[in-house]
Amino acid sequence: MKPSIAIIFCFLFLGVDSQRWFQFMKEAGQGTRDMWRAYSDMRKANWKNSDKYFHARGNYDAAQRGPGGAWAAKVISDAREGIQRLTGRGAADSRADQFANEWGRSGKDPNHFRPAGLPSKY
Repeated sequence: MKPSIAIIFCFLFLGVDSQRWFQFMKEAGQGTRDMWRAYSDMRKANWKNSDKYFHARGNYDAAQRGPGGAWAAKVISDAREGIQRLTGRGAADSRADQFANEWGRSGKDPNHFRPAGLPSKY
């Protein structure tokens, strides 16, 4: 999304006032980085049954940035699950991923989904 379109979107649809739009966009950028970091960590860890943990952790970290981070996490999560559904991934797994996404965004502890033995650096 181009920055100008994102700004207009924030004004019109999200109700972000002119005083907060810069902060919102900053939080959204930081939240996007948090989501990318969780995804990268998931790929590096390559740990069985860790998918839900990294979903929850990325959403949690992004949402902690503020409304912009929570918005970015929701957009990224919904887009990712939508694409995976179109490519034939199971609906049940997608619902479980979305549950973990919402868990993290709501501020609940992502360690609820942490698999046994996952190295502490994650």
